Amino acid sequence: MPRILLIDDDADLGAPLAAYFARFELELLQALHPDEGLARLRAGGFDAAILDVMLPGMDGFALCRAIRKDSDLPVLMLTARGEVMDRVVGLELGADDYIPKPFEPRELVARVQTVLRRRVAPAAPADDARLRFEGLEIDPVTRSVWRGGQALELTGTEFELLQLLAREPGRVWSRDDILNQLRGHEAELYTRAVDIVISRLRKKLEPLDAIKTLRNAGYALALAPRPGRG
Repeated sequence: MPRILLIDDDADLGAPLAAYFARFELELLQALHPDEGLARLRAGGFDAAILDVMLPGMDGFALCRAIRKDSDLPVLMLTARGEVMDRVVGLELGADDYIPKPFEPRELVARVQTVLRRRVAPAAPADDARLRFEGLEIDPVTRSVWRGGQALELTGTEFELLQLLAREPGRVWSRDDILNQLRGHEAELYTRAVDIVISRLRKKLEPLDAIKTLRNAGYALALAPRPGRG
């Protein structure tokens, strides 16, 4: 059963939410203080984290930054009143998704299930699964990426976006198409989120000029495919 850590100082939220999550075979535990939450995450054993933006002592943004220093654990942010700037900052810091408060528990479960699916390696196909390009190699089975032979640390969302572009190099994907593909369902379209993840991914892929922007159209992988097996 996947274990999720909720870091939120609302003591009345954890128990009913945990009972609801259990209906979907998800174990939810709560930490009321960010220091406690960070210590529990670093101890290991969790598959995702849900962070409230408004936390005592350390806000959710600082907490997300601390998590991203040494982990690609899926992170969802709870943003008060659905503030756009909260969403932007959270995504820029490496959060995989956001959901505004107040939220419907079923939607939160759906978002958690989506980010967890991104971390499950697909079954290996009969042929070599690796996607090879000049200076870049992607293994969908192990969810590994190498740039010039150097392994890269990507979040689940970054990997899924790169793999989406790499499956059909040269194809232009609109922001709306990308959002729907990554979330797996029609969602409130927030195109700035795609731009932010693209920006994060580009920085990690440097010095490769891997992702091309087509104005008013979308994004495409700009690397030439390279044959090979391994």
